[in-house]
Amino acid sequence: MAMLEPRYRWTFPAAVVVDPAISAEATRAGLSARAVEVLVRRGLLDAAELRAFLAEPEAALHDPRLVPDAAAQARGIDVLVTDHHRVPPELPPAVAVVNPHRPDSVYPDPRLSGSGVAFKVAQLVLGGLPGGAADALGLAELAMIGTVSDVAPVMGENRAIARLGLARMRSEPRPGIAALLGRAGIARSSIDLETIAFAIAPRINAAGRVGEALDAARLLLTEDAAEAAELAERLEAANGTRRELTKVALEEAQRLADTEPAGRGAIVVRGDWPVGIVGLVASRLAEDRGRPAVVGANMRDATGDIVRASCRSAGGVDLAAVLEGCRDLLVRFEVERGRWDAVRERFLGLVGDGPPADQRPELALDLALPAAAVDYPLLRELALLAPTGPGNPEPLVAIFGLTATRVRAANGGHTQLTLRRERDVLDSIAFGRADLAESVQEGDRVDVVARLASRTFGGYESLQLEIRDVTTSGYHAAASAASLLQVGDSSGAEEPATIPAGAAS
Repeated sequence: MAMLEPRYRWTFPAAVVVDPAISAEATRAGLSARAVEVLVRRGLLDAAELRAFLAEPEAALHDPRLVPDAAAQARGIDVLVTDHHRVPPELPPAVAVVNPHRPDSVYPDPRLSGSGVAFKVAQLVLGGLPGGAADALGLAELAMIGTVSDVAPVMGENRAIARLGLARMRSEPRPGIAALLGRAGIARSSIDLETIAFAIAPRINAAGRVGEALDAARLLLTEDAAEAAELAERLEAANGTRRELTKVALEEAQRLADTEPAGRGAIVVRGDWPVGIVGLVASRLAEDRGRPAVVGANMRDATGDIVRASCRSAGGVDLAAVLEGCRDLLVRFEVERGRWDAVRERFLGLVGDGPPADQRPELALDLALPAAAVDYPLLRELALLAPTGPGNPEPLVAIFGLTATRVRAANGGHTQLTLRRERDVLDSIAFGRADLAESVQEGDRVDVVARLASRTFGGYESLQLEIRDVTTSGYHAAASAASLLQVGDSSGAEEPATIPAGAAS
């Protein structure tokens, strides 16, 4: 067969050293070494967090009194600032500044989003009132939406907030959320964090991007179903407008990026675009091109012509450090139009050389295993990672040593494959990969990257692979050989195979 090259750049999991206390806790919980390594790579902090990870979500909520200055609110102080960004050299002139990133913070988990910090303050304020603790937990639905919108990592306390919020939204959503779900045609039982990221959050954010931001606040606060339905219609219309404006702006930004000299380490463009959508355009550029992107909107205010920009990182670039190097040219995220070229050149100089030679999009893998090691115990363990989202994505597994016995195109631009291993076959579906129906032939030996799923048909349950990428067996020879050492590791008794950190091909 002709060599089938992968569409993506497979990045194999780096070797990690697991704290003995975490390993001991995992053994007590019956969790395998390979599952623990996935969690450690995703930021698991210690054995206590592992216990909370496996327990009910309330167990992972920390004492709100530990957040810096949060207790000041209980003493009747009027001015309270909550934040989750980097702490400036000088704190704002407020009596209380609640930010888990403060140098004097003793809060156990600094990964909270802005809504997460507000949630902790609400827990503290309401906790002393009759029924207040339960009322505060009811706000997890809103904290979850903010956490997902902010692309905060779904680990630690953020994950606990997400679990609480999902439970509330599936069972008893507030009227505004119920109206949004109804308008989007989403059943409560099917809600997950992807629903929040791609259906709920864009509609709420659209109000501030191209409409009236107060409509979103009113929607979330109302207890009247009729008012909620009317506001949901307004947000739906704003979201449609936002999609059209974003499409046009992205096409124009892509054309500008195409005119840039080859080898630039970042994309820096500006145009006559609505300021509310430049962040969305920057995200798409960074994702599509594997480089940091700065997208500016030409504007005019009382001081004259300015550019207000939004930035997104990619390729491991520390964007905060780069922006710090441009601080003297910026006023927050605004630039005088006449200084734009100076900012652009400074930014590009600090980012450095261009993108890696291999510009294929990256697939970050959690495990690399021979086909025989893919089984129901692995599926059950990976299911423990839910709910998944930023910082805790759906686990992807590289599976080596399969033979294609059936390949056919499916409706909707998908490809169905039947893949044989030593003793049985695995049904597989490659969503959005119509190309595989032509490039993979029956009898081909292949390796795949897939998400594990379970399929029930005719009363029988079977493993199914949701394939992201396919390549000819042996394309990643070193990783394939190392994966053979993983066989038999489901109990955690053996040492996992070590693949060089960050290995990719």
